[in-house]
Amino acid sequence: MAAHFGRRLRKGAATTAVAAAAVAALSASQAPGVAIGGQDGRTSSGTATEPEESTGDPGATGNSPYYTDLPPLNSPNPSPSASSEPVVQGAAEAGIPATVLDAYKKAEAALRSSKPGCHLPWQLLAAIGKVESGQARGGRVDADGTTTSPIIGPQLDGNGFALIKDTDDGRYDGNSAYDNAVGPMQFIPSTWAWAGRDGNDDGLDDPNNIYDAALAAGHYLCRFGWDLSDRADLRRAILSYNNSTEYLNTVLSWLEYYRKGTHEIPDGTGTLPGNRSDTRSTSPGPSTPGTGPSAPDTRPSKPGKQGGGSTEPPASPGTPSTPPATTPPSTTPPSTTPPSTTPPSTTPPPTTRPTPTDTVDHLENAGTGKLTATAGETFTERISARAETDAGKAVAKVRIRFTVLGDTDTAFTGGESVATVLTDGSGVAVAPALRAGEKTGDVTVRATVVGRVVPGLEYRATVTERVADTVVRTDDEALACTPGGEFAHRVEVLATRDGEAVGKVAATATLITAADDAAVNDEGPYFKDADDKAVRTLSGLRTDADGRLKLPRLYADDTTGTFLLRITTAGGATLTVELTVAEADTASSEPTTGA
Repeated sequence: MAAHFGRRLRKGAATTAVAAAAVAALSASQAPGVAIGGQDGRTSSGTATEPEESTGDPGATGNSPYYTDLPPLNSPNPSPSASSEPVVQGAAEAGIPATVLDAYKKAEAALRSSKPGCHLPWQLLAAIGKVESGQARGGRVDADGTTTSPIIGPQLDGNGFALIKDTDDGRYDGNSAYDNAVGPMQFIPSTWAWAGRDGNDDGLDDPNNIYDAALAAGHYLCRFGWDLSDRADLRRAILSYNNSTEYLNTVLSWLEYYRKGTHEIPDGTGTLPGNRSDTRSTSPGPSTPGTGPSAPDTRPSKPGKQGGGSTEPPASPGTPSTPPATTPPSTTPPSTTPPSTTPPSTTPPPTTRPTPTDTVDHLENAGTGKLTATAGETFTERISARAETDAGKAVAKVRIRFTVLGDTDTAFTGGESVATVLTDGSGVAVAPALRAGEKTGDVTVRATVVGRVVPGLEYRATVTERVADTVVRTDDEALACTPGGEFAHRVEVLATRDGEAVGKVAATATLITAADDAAVNDEGPYFKDADDKAVRTLSGLRTDADGRLKLPRLYADDTTGTFLLRITTAGGATLTVELTVAEADTASSEPTTGA
């Protein structure tokens, strides 16, 4: 939200009432349905009610503070053309810095291709980017989309925020004690570890790069098979990003505003929000989004870029300091009261109560058996792990991260390779259903404790190839040809299993010597390879989604006779087809008899 609008909200009770009306009007326009409240331990301002370790999925941001400014009540003006007059009042908030806007639109295009069922609108990314960082502090990014200085949120130390101990050794946030949300989309390091994406194709995934962060946010919002064109799924996705009802309504308000119109503005000229969900005063330390000094630049170096911290001034000006008082010095004589001789208190300092995560000693398999599934199918059993103390006692409310390892296309439901699940009252976390990819063989899934260094637990899953038990021709056309000619009809077959068509089943077609001799025949009909050379074995064939397979055209050499084509599928189903090569007069129909 623009700074001037932020000041307008602070002009007294009358203006506060207008702001409240804006919230109500914009929230109502979204038709959010049943209010979601009381589930995130927050007050109406969105601030945590008490310091505690997160008792659920920390979301993308760890439920960090965010900007609460709302869009203007008037709709934005239509997007101006390059030659139009300067934007008038009311459209300033609709302007999005050019590089930031490009990143949002590129992320939408990427998700449209990889997860078309999600229906991610770029305006949702813009709404979240506005609320999280004021569009990367008004577009303070370089030509590659990296912020000119890191955007670091307050440390999540349980002091008014969630308690999330360090998970990245300070790599992204410069803090080796606690995690901080990082970058224009405010990802916490533990979430970025699995959600991070390379959106600008430079070989790195950097949370301080708007292309990387926007693409990561898109994938994050599209997990679990959510369809963002569905109101309920849209709400779930936004709440998963930051679990606050006020956050939900604020993002929905900006989403609606941006959908009515927006335009591109130069980088670095965007308006800056002025109000945040947290109201506590901050002492020197990690900077909050858009305010305070930048943290040391701990970002991974980009190719062709210089490292080091930034000398950029704070994104928004602070309150001017008050000049020192000029009251004359006191003439009261100094006190002659002797200093107190009371011995210092011997009360020991309060101790910090260990969190559930602190008590975890190891993980145990919670009954997961042999994991096997056919390619493309969902594993019938779900992986589960149990968190225990050194005495074997179950530990509840601990985040367990399940990660699919290695070069595989097997993934959890929603297409993600990482899932974080909270242990229940019996200390057990059950991973989402695992779906087998097309790559066959063994797959390893590792379970680890988030925020605690204990040995991980590994599970082995096996993906088997698709198989058929029957293969038949789809027609009964005769397959005949003259010597040196081309068979007019192509062979097409259907593969089934238990009477149902089976798609993507591997198959091989071979011209064999005889019914009882599967050796490759060195004469008779043949296929052609890419160089038009004769080949009599085709491997790597695969049925289509409907279980059908149409073979390439067959040709004949000068040898006449009856020949055999054998088609074999994965699973052992076979079909032998006869091919006839004969001279034209021999291949003609039987002579007719006289009357």
